[in-house]
Amino acid sequence: MSVLFYVGAVLIVIGALCDLFGALGLLRFPNFYVRMHAATVGIIGGAAVPLFGVALLALGADFLHHRYAIAGASFITGVIVLLASPAGSHALAYAAHKAKLVQRPEIDHLAEVRGDD
Repeated sequence: MSVLFYVGAVLIVIGALCDLFGALGLLRFPNFYVRMHAATVGIIGGAAVPLFGVALLALGADFLHHRYAIAGASFITGVIVLLASPAGSHALAYAAHKAKLVQRPEIDHLAEVRGDD
């Protein structure tokens, strides 16, 4: 087994830790917007980083027959998650703010910019 295998395994463990901290943030953070941040950290760190780890792990595993296909699919999926997750979280937070579904936080920079005071 090569160095890629061990680096991939470390990335998978880091992803598991990001999922754990994201879940703790969802339980402990005070309002919707901060919880949204914790969810985004959980998605990016808990989904994209392990997918990159799986790609490296597959490249480092000599015993896999289709290791390049597994690595390519994992890498592409990780890039898609990395690009889509922040955009989705931003859209959800913006929609919640615009629809006034959540209590406004004490500091509302979006309302200041838009002049909605």
